[in-house]
Amino acid sequence: MKNILLFMGLLLSFVANAQQNTVKVLNAITNEPIVGASLKQGSKIIAISNERGEFKLTSVTGEFEVSSLGFATQKVNQLNVPIFLEEASQNLDAVVVTASRQAATRAETPVAIHKIGSALIQDTRAIQLTELINKVPGVVMLNYNNEQHGMGIRFPFGTSAYFLYLEDGLPLRPLGVFNHNALIESNILGLNSIEIIKGPASSLYGPEAVGGAINLITKTAPGIPTAQIGYQMDHWGYGRMQFTAGAQLGKKWSVMTGGYVARQQGSWASNSDFDKTSVNVRLDYQFTPNTKLWGSFAYNDYFSQTGGNIDSTGFYSRTYKSPADFTYRASFSSRSRLTLEHQWSKKSNSSVTAFYRDNALGQNPSYLISWAPPSLSASGQINENSFQSFGIMGQHNQSFEFLNSKLVAGFLLDRSPNDYWAYRINLNATLRPDKRSVEKFTIKEVLPTSFLSNYSALIWNKAAYAQFDLQPVDKLRVSLGGRFDQMSFDYTNFIDKSTGSKNYAQFSPKLGLTYEASRNVGFYGNFSKGFAPPALSAVFRPRPAAQATATGEKFYLSIDPAVFTNYEVGGWASLFNNKLYFDYTFYRLEGNNELLGIRQPDNTTDFQSAGKTLHEGIEYQITYRPTDAWNFRFSGTNAKHTFVDFVLSTRASDALKNVNGKEMPQAPNFIANSEVTYKYKGARIALEWQRIGPWFENQVNTRRYEGASVFNLRTGYNYKAYQVFVNVLNLGDALYASAATRGNNPTDRATYAPAPPRTFVLGVQIDVFQLFKK
Repeated sequence: MKNILLFMGLLLSFVANAQQNTVKVLNAITNEPIVGASLKQGSKIIAISNERGEFKLTSVTGEFEVSSLGFATQKVNQLNVPIFLEEASQNLDAVVVTASRQAATRAETPVAIHKIGSALIQDTRAIQLTELINKVPGVVMLNYNNEQHGMGIRFPFGTSAYFLYLEDGLPLRPLGVFNHNALIESNILGLNSIEIIKGPASSLYGPEAVGGAINLITKTAPGIPTAQIGYQMDHWGYGRMQFTAGAQLGKKWSVMTGGYVARQQGSWASNSDFDKTSVNVRLDYQFTPNTKLWGSFAYNDYFSQTGGNIDSTGFYSRTYKSPADFTYRASFSSRSRLTLEHQWSKKSNSSVTAFYRDNALGQNPSYLISWAPPSLSASGQINENSFQSFGIMGQHNQSFEFLNSKLVAGFLLDRSPNDYWAYRINLNATLRPDKRSVEKFTIKEVLPTSFLSNYSALIWNKAAYAQFDLQPVDKLRVSLGGRFDQMSFDYTNFIDKSTGSKNYAQFSPKLGLTYEASRNVGFYGNFSKGFAPPALSAVFRPRPAAQATATGEKFYLSIDPAVFTNYEVGGWASLFNNKLYFDYTFYRLEGNNELLGIRQPDNTTDFQSAGKTLHEGIEYQITYRPTDAWNFRFSGTNAKHTFVDFVLSTRASDALKNVNGKEMPQAPNFIANSEVTYKYKGARIALEWQRIGPWFENQVNTRRYEGASVFNLRTGYNYKAYQVFVNVLNLGDALYASAATRGNNPTDRATYAPAPPRTFVLGVQIDVFQLFKK
């Protein structure tokens, strides 16, 4: 604690000397400088803010108007203090996105994209990202507790490898080493905003961005010295000490840092203690007004007990007692990057990034405990997946007068040695009286030389992409894009002492258009392709004995990449002087060779490629802000996820050979998130409703889970340098599960991932700089 305060005090001592006739324009929430803002007097632009958010002025008087893309226009009559602009999320021109890896308005972007801005992040006071990301229509981020999570974007929710997680445009992990929990390796205190692109974004972002991509945009240095320290806690034993601090140091340097130390002890569920330390640091150096070098470092150290899923007895009795008290997940990650940006002219800029990743994820996973009733024995495993990445990424953006067009082109080269091992542990099972469920597992013996999987691979990811946008006629913009990816790896499989190489290559095209019928109404259409090769941990996982015999293959090396074709149309409108904003999307996503995990009777999973699948639906959001005090939002999704051609079994003894026409499990037909917010001076209160409709628990559609409706209440008050807040999550104390699955056999029983009961979260945050000013 003392070291954190000392560090922030040192930062505050580096205050840039104020220059005569210089005024800064800043983000009202983050204090970050706003680059490219316009200062008008009458209809004349008299200044544009530079790379440090500064207007350079001669002596002027009168009334001025300050405006910038993404912010509400503000009138000012003095220019001797910083100007703070509020985010303007209701205005179409203000919905700034980077789906093209370059800032653009919503009206220029032919994809379904949503931005969670800094104001919403500040008001939500989230403990974990699920509380933010679930506000986006068509998105379900499952809360597996202690920041563990699953994901669902235009797919059934769960652990499938069809989503891409990025930080400032750079993937958190290399292709081939997907983990559905990868957002554990991020820092929620370091975020400025979150951008969520729905549907295949492979043409720009790459494979795995099939269901969608989540791009975490980190904070940059504020234009004035800023330091905050805070503490959040809940009544279940969670506590988090957090801080952010930053400043512009002289005329060239700037620094930003933020992080937290979190601990959970004695929670509502057994075997669920955890610890996490997370820190981000960013340092910028402005060589010239047109050239900047910046580097960042992210550090995350995480350890959590994992209670895992429980059976119906534990779930419906609300005992939440895990049958295994020895399971855990341990994650370490660090990321470093160095980015050089240069603006050649107003219409041309380039960037190049060198990066390094170091990551290790070890676990004794509860979901891989294998047990079949009424046996008194079971088995599990301990595993670790690690990689170190070295890579380079570059991009050039060029605008042309010809047809008001622009070009985005870039490349990625990523070299990632990857090691994975898993060995067996044998367990004893203490059964309940019914002999059909386990009360407790205990470790009988650990077999570190009995490997279930053991390989080493050198992964190469190579990619080149381009997107060309043009305006052939007034109000119509066309976007043409494509990306070529090649993922290859040389491997040694220590289980069968085999060596070899594997290569996946794919070209992913995209065609989109937007039509702006008026300044406030528009439409878009998009065609895109996406593909996703299987993760290496799936490729080198031994098949179940029956599958190995039937296929003649011990592993999954022959699995083909999943390929998807996406069609979508949608539109948006900003009405009643920007008080009401509405957007919608109809989508149809056709899948081939989609990789599915099939629950076996003993709780193991067999991977199978579904021949054809279909995902289709409508996503919509309405936001209404009648006054500055009130804000109403409703987000909804109606969807259906179907097996079109999927052979479930080839065994003559099985009555059901395929599931053609059946709905996919963990795929609710309706999802909604609604929120009403009231703000008055420094106070705010918000009531949120989250609805997830019923879903099938298995592929054969014999059992449904009823879904969940949950209310969250968020309140807060800002007074000078102090911010206090109280959140009540699951206000009605609803009993619900984040996931409910079962096998396809009539005797299989369901397992549940229990969601938290009613939780009171309290927090306080202090603006240290304001205290120093006094």
